[in-house]
Amino acid sequence: MPDDRPENPYLELLARGAPAEAYERPVLRARADKAPADRLAALERAKLLALRVRGELEGRRRREAELSALFETAHDLAGLRDLDAVLQAIVQRARSLLGTEVAYLTLNDPRAGDTYMRVTDGSVSARFQQLRLGMGEGLGGLVAQTARPYVTESYFHDPRFQHTHAIDAGVREEGLVAILGVPLLLGSGVIGVLFAADRRARVFEREQTALLGSFAAHAAVAIDTAHLLAETRTALAELEAANEIIRDRSRVIERASDVHDRLTELVLRGGGVHDVADTVAEVLSGSVEFLEADEAPAAAVDRSRADGHAVRDGEEDWVAAVSAGGELLGALVLRGHPRLDPVDQRTLERAAMVTSLLQLARRSAGEAEQRVRGELLDDLLDAPDREPRLLRERAARLQADLDTPHVVLAAAIEAPDTGTPVTGLAAGSGTAHGTKHGAKHGNAHSNAHGNAHGNTHGSGPGSTSGGAPAEDAAGRRRLWSAASHLAATRHGLAATRDGGTVLLLPLADGDTADALARRTARQLGTAVHAAVTVGASAPVPAPAARPGEVAAGYAEARRCLAALRVLGRAGQGAAAEDFGFLGLLLAGTREGAPDGTGVQDFVNRTVGAVIDYDERRGTELIRTLDAYFAGGMSPARTKDALHVHVNTVAQRLERVGRLLGPDWQSPARSLEIQLALRLHRLASAVGY
Repeated sequence: MPDDRPENPYLELLARGAPAEAYERPVLRARADKAPADRLAALERAKLLALRVRGELEGRRRREAELSALFETAHDLAGLRDLDAVLQAIVQRARSLLGTEVAYLTLNDPRAGDTYMRVTDGSVSARFQQLRLGMGEGLGGLVAQTARPYVTESYFHDPRFQHTHAIDAGVREEGLVAILGVPLLLGSGVIGVLFAADRRARVFEREQTALLGSFAAHAAVAIDTAHLLAETRTALAELEAANEIIRDRSRVIERASDVHDRLTELVLRGGGVHDVADTVAEVLSGSVEFLEADEAPAAAVDRSRADGHAVRDGEEDWVAAVSAGGELLGALVLRGHPRLDPVDQRTLERAAMVTSLLQLARRSAGEAEQRVRGELLDDLLDAPDREPRLLRERAARLQADLDTPHVVLAAAIEAPDTGTPVTGLAAGSGTAHGTKHGAKHGNAHSNAHGNAHGNTHGSGPGSTSGGAPAEDAAGRRRLWSAASHLAATRHGLAATRDGGTVLLLPLADGDTADALARRTARQLGTAVHAAVTVGASAPVPAPAARPGEVAAGYAEARRCLAALRVLGRAGQGAAAEDFGFLGLLLAGTREGAPDGTGVQDFVNRTVGAVIDYDERRGTELIRTLDAYFAGGMSPARTKDALHVHVNTVAQRLERVGRLLGPDWQSPARSLEIQLALRLHRLASAVGY
């Protein structure tokens, strides 16, 4: 016979672990069956007792799971091999037992004075995973500072914490609302914080805080144990290394002494860099080669200069930079050595140092020759009436042939961080004054007179400078040294001039001035380890026979250099032929090239009325026209570029229409106007 006692349904529910809402059903059925009041009361009492028993059973199961997790954590610590794996396991178990959506752990950084995210579980935000919390900032910073657990049901509405933009942004991106944090204590100090968090409002019970604190204690032990193991391993490694050093000391001293003696003997008997390479190759049983700066592997050389040591290049090569005073002189390359022990590495580095000394000595011996080359080029530039026979004789002593085609190149080094010139070759205030004077009169004679007047009385080239004077001087010295070396190897001439460097290099058959300029910019840039801009003239057929063309070519090269900077091409090389129609302007007054008058006439005829109006009234109509065409003839974009009201733009354009005529925006007229504007801007920069 079945038992009709009313508590039987609850025993069955308890036996099968039914959810809490299932305990209401027997009462509801009894009421639906209109059971007597005493039976309903008995069912209610049985329900309450059953729910209490169910709660006790769940609590015991939970405590059993917690104890099991703590036991597993302790077991992990006993066999600690990987700190990251142990910490990750602690965070995962804390998240699972507390039933939170996210758990994470931060560690204190004593040097930075903050605490940073170390391990996360359940996190989806990259910003949150990279958070750093200052002491006292946010809930975690407060826990780290006070060594006490803190809990909040709603983080963003809790005034107890110092909210910062960075922390709040990370928490908001992760979507966290309720957060519990407990300190990781090691002795009396806090080394970090362990957190459990939800993306909804939640109340954390005292038992949950205690459980998270237990996990935090395990985490602190794990971190301390890992640190002790690391210190022990480090101490053992240091002892082993010291023992190895002691065993190898005599061998190292013997090898180092042998290398030192051989290199010293080589220097004393006047050996060269290739003799050093041969000696090191013999000592290291490999192939050693000295490479010039533009031939050495750039990436490996840069690393060697930065580290101050020889570095690996590829699988079997080693590179040691040869430099002095910040200037790259070349590199020693050891080939066919997959592995290089420290002694051999220092040998290669010492050989690179000896090579740099030999290079400097050779340079000192060559400086006299460089001065002679510079004096000859100065005479070509300043005294075009020199006797050609004497010029040829002087050039022959320098192994230069001034009866073959040459190109004049103007070079300037650029600041490495901004691209601005360290030595300015752009026209200075004197040239600008001369330009304005010549343009005002609108003819070739006045223009030439104005330029001459400006170059005589103004600051002239080199008046602009980026960086400190000491840095400028160092840059000029490096550029001059590299240019002199290049001129000597190419049988050309080099000189310092107008705050920069000028070269006269022979033009090989099939080569062009434009290609020579690009190649020179690249070679000089590699040598000085900075961007170098190079402007080139058209070829000068025979400098000895027609020395006057060298000065004209130098002026043209300087204009090309200035144009490169105006057009945003600093660090490149180019000749007038590379600029298309702008080359007409840059070619200047050399034979076969226009003198600039036709260009100026075109500018005056097209936009001269607007230029004159700006000069008389102090307005900015030319600037407005530039912005208008640059913005696709849109008044809205023009006002944004000029930072003025759109009505101001409209008024200026109306004035332009009155000055240029009603059809100034037609396709044909607008093309002419844009061309004239560009020529006007470039002419102002290069000195017309």
